[in-house]
Amino acid sequence: MKLSDTLSGEKREFVPAGDVVSIYVCGVTPYSASHVGHAMSYIVFDVLHRYLEFRGYRVRRVQNFTDIDDKLIARAAQHGSTVEELAGQYIDEYFEDMDALNVRKADEYPRATQEIPKIIEMIAGLIDKGFAYPSNGDVYFRVTKDPNYGKLSHRSVDQMRAGARVEAALEKNHPMDFALWKGAKPGEPVWDSPWGLGRPGWHIECSAMSLRYLGESIDIHGGGQDLVFPHHENEIAQSEAFTGIAPFARFWLHNGLLLKGDEKMSKSLGNLVSIREALESYSSDAIRLSVLKSHYRGPGYYSDDALAENERALNRFRQAIQAPANTGAAIKLDETRYRERVISAMDDDLNTPQALATLFDMARDINRDGETGSDVGDAQVLLRELGTLIFGLTFEERIVVVGDDKTALISELVERRMTLRGTKQFAEADGVRDELSAMGVTLTDAGGTTTWRID
Repeated sequence: MKLSDTLSGEKREFVPAGDVVSIYVCGVTPYSASHVGHAMSYIVFDVLHRYLEFRGYRVRRVQNFTDIDDKLIARAAQHGSTVEELAGQYIDEYFEDMDALNVRKADEYPRATQEIPKIIEMIAGLIDKGFAYPSNGDVYFRVTKDPNYGKLSHRSVDQMRAGARVEAALEKNHPMDFALWKGAKPGEPVWDSPWGLGRPGWHIECSAMSLRYLGESIDIHGGGQDLVFPHHENEIAQSEAFTGIAPFARFWLHNGLLLKGDEKMSKSLGNLVSIREALESYSSDAIRLSVLKSHYRGPGYYSDDALAENERALNRFRQAIQAPANTGAAIKLDETRYRERVISAMDDDLNTPQALATLFDMARDINRDGETGSDVGDAQVLLRELGTLIFGLTFEERIVVVGDDKTALISELVERRMTLRGTKQFAEADGVRDELSAMGVTLTDAGGTTTWRID
């Protein structure tokens, strides 16, 4: 099994350090509803977790919540609530959204506000080693002390300074130094520390949580590409400086960003789609397919046309799983080659597009060979097994409630098509089918009967 490592820039063989694969994934800042860009990242790392277990590994996955942050503080003030109340609300909604998307829970979900002692311990250790310094109630990491700073983003300190909007602060020794502790400001939640009242910086929390729950060196650290710099760059610097152990993470996996049309999905552009909004129109399976049809390192694409096509494509899986198995027939569909193709694709840096293409080939062959009387029973079992265990698909049919008038019209057209087919007027029957398709209706013919659903 090979995975692409952002740090080395290479696709390398994955070998965990111990008996359990340790994975840390950066979680959300719960100041608003989780959106489908979040869904993309957590579906990707859910599939990574599932596939590692499918291949026989034991996995321990930790994912944090950044429940203290400038955005949270500002949003809580707008809502007239506390930061704790607002974060709690959106954390609860996050879990509901992930359950609806069939994303398995991580082993631990630490929150920054509950990890203050470990954070303070790390900051104090960095100061003692000369990697950090207090300044007027704040504490900063000294980037010039780390000769390898910039190794993840493959840039020098000068290049990063030229390409970034650097916070102006007279208290800093160097413009690229970043905050480990922020001194108290009016109206903000604060904790006591050796440097006075204040709160942790963004980057230190993930290092503290990873060290506490997974140890000084982990197998995989994951997140979106937008976290490479500065967040993950700073995590490496402060973690390795504190422990004196490298690497902090053996593999850095970063998923691409989600696009809507030709633009990145973002709050600033006003084109965000919340997970709940997406689930009002599409099944969790269709959303998962939209993510997994693209390679995790490339951009993902969100569009209504693609999601509607995914809903139709899922019917091919359901039809294959539900087709007569013809167990015991003389000719048997060989399922082994499909398993080998899926494993080969997934072993190649989680090539989910290729692996899913194999599942669609398998469904096609089951539907074709089942009609000719071949034994497809084992292949059907494997199709369901691969789809559920690796890709997290449920194969459940999406139920859509429509108004009585539309239901009556659809039922009338379905009955007319069946009559035309019964009298061998196939061209006319196909015309009715096209009419139903234009209305968003999918038909399934099986066992002499026809069922329909609205995508």
